[in-house]
Amino acid sequence: MADFHQNGVVATLHNLRERSLHRVERELSSFSATRPITLILPSLFSELEAEALDNIVKHLTEVPYISNIVIGLDRADEEQYRYALKYFSRLPQHHAVLWNDGPRMQAVHNRLGEASLAPAEPGKGRNVWYCIGYVLGARNSSVVALHDCDIVTYSREMLARLVYPVTNPAFPYVFAKGYYPRIADGSLNGRVTRLLVTPLLLALEKTIGHQPYLDYLKGFRYPLAGEFAMRTHILPDIRIPWDWGLEIGVLSELWRNYSNNAICQVDISDAYDHKHQPLSQEDAQQGLSRMSTDICKTVFRKLATDGVTFSQETLRTVKAAYFRTALDLVETYHNDARMNGLSTDRHKEEQAVELFATNLTEAGNAFLETPDATPLMPRWNRVLSALPDVLDEMQAAVAADMAEYG
Repeated sequence: MADFHQNGVVATLHNLRERSLHRVERELSSFSATRPITLILPSLFSELEAEALDNIVKHLTEVPYISNIVIGLDRADEEQYRYALKYFSRLPQHHAVLWNDGPRMQAVHNRLGEASLAPAEPGKGRNVWYCIGYVLGARNSSVVALHDCDIVTYSREMLARLVYPVTNPAFPYVFAKGYYPRIADGSLNGRVTRLLVTPLLLALEKTIGHQPYLDYLKGFRYPLAGEFAMRTHILPDIRIPWDWGLEIGVLSELWRNYSNNAICQVDISDAYDHKHQPLSQEDAQQGLSRMSTDICKTVFRKLATDGVTFSQETLRTVKAAYFRTALDLVETYHNDARMNGLSTDRHKEEQAVELFATNLTEAGNAFLETPDATPLMPRWNRVLSALPDVLDEMQAAVAADMAEYG
């Protein structure tokens, strides 16, 4: 049973009762007549070979209120791009598949690179960034939603609840973050949120004192959720990271640009499961190990922009406070799971905490050594100032690819 608790920082829109999907979608269809909705799907080609995305596309074929779907396709050759066009052709909505590795999109990327505006590294962040550029160039949406392509438990209700707060004209929100319980196969998941982000925010508060930004992040029930929706007009001013700090980076940009009253989180599912990343203890550049480092860097950089001073002594204190807080939470999560008939592996949970503590130190040292380093991609407003016709070039590239290979 959902509660109605509000933390006072950002509005929480709960699922307090069963409301028919038909009624929600009927309202959204009415709203979308004046606020057209676009869905962004950042995808690796490998996800087209998995059952999760096939199920997602089946559900999307029945969604009546989405006007446009933009698929960003990474790690695909020509044959795989042709396959992707056929794969997504069953969608009744107007849709576009961005072949990010194709020669035309690479030409756009190289032109941006010549102006020192191209994203530095491939990955989900860069994929999303180009999809945002395409949406802005299409000039045909008022609301943009984004979710991952590996959601095993996907349903139409997830999308409807995600877009509703920013599509309903009676609501004040420009951004909605999805949240949900991470429970699957009888155990608690969501390790990075539970064992890194939550204890890290608590440790930072103990160490550097009260910070409104920390209150803001603590207010989100699942800050690393890859599901969010927003009004299109906010997109040109957002700088997002290309690394694993994408979700925290987006929240940080909203914190910088908008009042908390314009931001909400919404309960979109009672059950959520997706592809699980390995802990990757043996390789700091992969899996949850890389993710934890990038997230810590993102938080440190944002606090520094708010005037917080970091030193080696501060970082040592943060690490000590984090480690103790995280171990206490391991016990709390175990008890919570057990009372609900679920399980956690306390040995593996503490192994994760130890790895995250090490990576927290590495992230802090990297920040101190190169404080001017930033994984943030440029705002599209800046890009358009330098290259006013680049969005039209991107539209033409995608249209030509789809015409030639479709």
